[in-house]
Amino acid sequence: MTRLTPQVLSVVLESLDQTPLTSAQPGDHIDLQLARGLTRSYSIVGQAGAPSRYEIAVALDAQSRGGSRHVHQTLRVGDQIDVTGPRNLFELVPHAVHSLLVAGGIGITPIWSMVQALEQRGQAWTLCYAARSRIHAAYLDDIEALAQRTQCGRVITHFDDEHGAAPVDLRTLLASAPADAHLYCCGPAPMLAAYEQAAAGRNPDHVHLERFASPATAEPTDSAFEVVLARSGQNLHIPADRSILDVMLDCGIDAPYGCMQGVCGMCAVPVLEGTPDHRDNILSAEDRQANATVVVCCSRSLTASLTIDL
Repeated sequence: MTRLTPQVLSVVLESLDQTPLTSAQPGDHIDLQLARGLTRSYSIVGQAGAPSRYEIAVALDAQSRGGSRHVHQTLRVGDQIDVTGPRNLFELVPHAVHSLLVAGGIGITPIWSMVQALEQRGQAWTLCYAARSRIHAAYLDDIEALAQRTQCGRVITHFDDEHGAAPVDLRTLLASAPADAHLYCCGPAPMLAAYEQAAAGRNPDHVHLERFASPATAEPTDSAFEVVLARSGQNLHIPADRSILDVMLDCGIDAPYGCMQGVCGMCAVPVLEGTPDHRDNILSAEDRQANATVVVCCSRSLTASLTIDL
């Protein structure tokens, strides 16, 4: 464990018996079972000493729901934890003519793995790294060192405290990218909103992002519905103020889950009957239209009953 900034810890995870770990791809994340009922997903920044180690970086969140607080305050060198993965919901497109990557704060974790991969492949890239200040920018020394030696990339940094607290101008930045460039962004909600607006005129297949949490939306008017578990035949009543996952856990059903905000995909379950009310930020437009999967931590049902393969 290494402190990268006042609020970011680098954590290197090593297999107990040195068994080779699954090779990680840029943008991959792993799921850490930090404690009973506390599973969280973190991007793989690198495979330090690969293939027997993964490195992640965890920022202490003031609104932590337990994950980052556990890593910073409870997890210690020598602790043994279960890890699953790697999985990828934020893939780096191979053979892109140019890649423009935007990172805000701890959003550098998946982006930095992508930059390193592009550099190793000799593909053209531009990284824009924004943070509140230099002291809060994890991996900044490594990134600036790469900027000095790269033959195919460029690094742009933006620190709010050096610009009168003004955020980076993403509209101008994206306008400077080639029309066929692939764009990537990971950062806080305001940055992602500005990124989506700036990229609105682009080919949507070339615009990629990863969220820390679901964007804030107006509270919908929810109603109760039933969920049938196909394998056991169990029928669950889902009240208007509870999620499917909440009720499942209350009933002692051992269901996988992670973020509980519809951004990690761990709790996605196949749908056999009924029509989900999709409220996640994981499923593609095609997946939503197919209605073959529901993310039970946040999505609901448009029909009176939903039968899932569990």
